[in-house]
Amino acid sequence: MSGAGPASPGRSEAAPLPSDRKREAPAAGSPIQPIIKDVGEIYSRLLDHRPVIQGEIRYFVKEFEEKRGLRELRVLENLKNTIFETNEHVLPKLQAANDMIHRLHEKEHEERKLQADKLMVREEKHTAHWEEFMKEQQNKQAEVDEEHRKAMERLKEQYSEMEKELAKYVSF
Repeated sequence: MSGAGPASPGRSEAAPLPSDRKREAPAAGSPIQPIIKDVGEIYSRLLDHRPVIQGEIRYFVKEFEEKRGLRELRVLENLKNTIFETNEHVLPKLQAANDMIHRLHEKEHEERKLQADKLMVREEKHTAHWEEFMKEQQNKQAEVDEEHRKAMERLKEQYSEMEKELAKYVSF
């Protein structure tokens, strides 16, 4: 792994960070300098993970780009093949199926229209027949009413004659 940096265990001379230099400047030449140097080294080894992380990031990016580049080429090739197959085989089948469904729909629509027209004609015939039947019934009713009226008149005449005759006999 490249870029192990100052956090490597075998390295004793770590490059001081810019923030470490500012701390060392006032202590130059004093007996605290070795302690500060040790504290800086401990800090860089235990707490400063930037060099290690940067190395890991570089390694990851390198691996990712190499593997992903090939994978994306394979994915794109598969996608191209799928699109070609769809255009050559599936689309014509779908278009043919769509045309057949459209023709069936048109035939069904025409048949429904014919059935509706036949139903309308039958309904008109039934309506005409019903109207004719009702006229006949009215005519027959008028005839029956006329016969009834005549019969009533005859009966009235008959009863009035009977009353006259009865009146002759009652006067005795």
